[in-house]
Amino acid sequence: MAIKGLHHNAYRCRDSGETRAFYEDFLGLPLADAFEITATKTGRETRALHSFYRLGDGSFLAFFEAPDMPFDFKEQHDFDLHIALAVDAETLQAMLKRGEDAGMNPRGVADHGFIHSIYFRDPNGYVIELTTPVGDVAAQAAVAASAAHGKLAAWQASKPVDAD
Repeated sequence: MAIKGLHHNAYRCRDSGETRAFYEDFLGLPLADAFEITATKTGRETRALHSFYRLGDGSFLAFFEAPDMPFDFKEQHDFDLHIALAVDAETLQAMLKRGEDAGMNPRGVADHGFIHSIYFRDPNGYVIELTTPVGDVAAQAAVAASAAHGKLAAWQASKPVDAD
């Protein structure tokens, strides 16, 4: 496969300082880079800060603060948008307590069968899921992969046809 992995996902943020406090101070992801963008590749003048937080595997979560570009920050449903980050079981429990102690109203621990998860909202309204595997990860992944195309095909066949 030519794709080797995720370098970064990028999201808008309301305030780079508040975002840094959540991702670096609360979650423990180090701020790895930040740079100002003053012109787009098409030559339009702008003012944006692009910041990057390093994950344990070397990939990044990145954010753009762009005060001159309107963006509709709205509370997302978990199905619509969330960022799931892998942790070990000890970290999951510690972060649950840390979130409770900070008044962040974490949700969980949710038992999804193959993972246990807790959920927070970051200062931008994004749902952050911390998740830890349960059971034999390799065996579960093999079973899931062997059935994935069939489940997708069954889903596609069962959906209502759009009347448009």
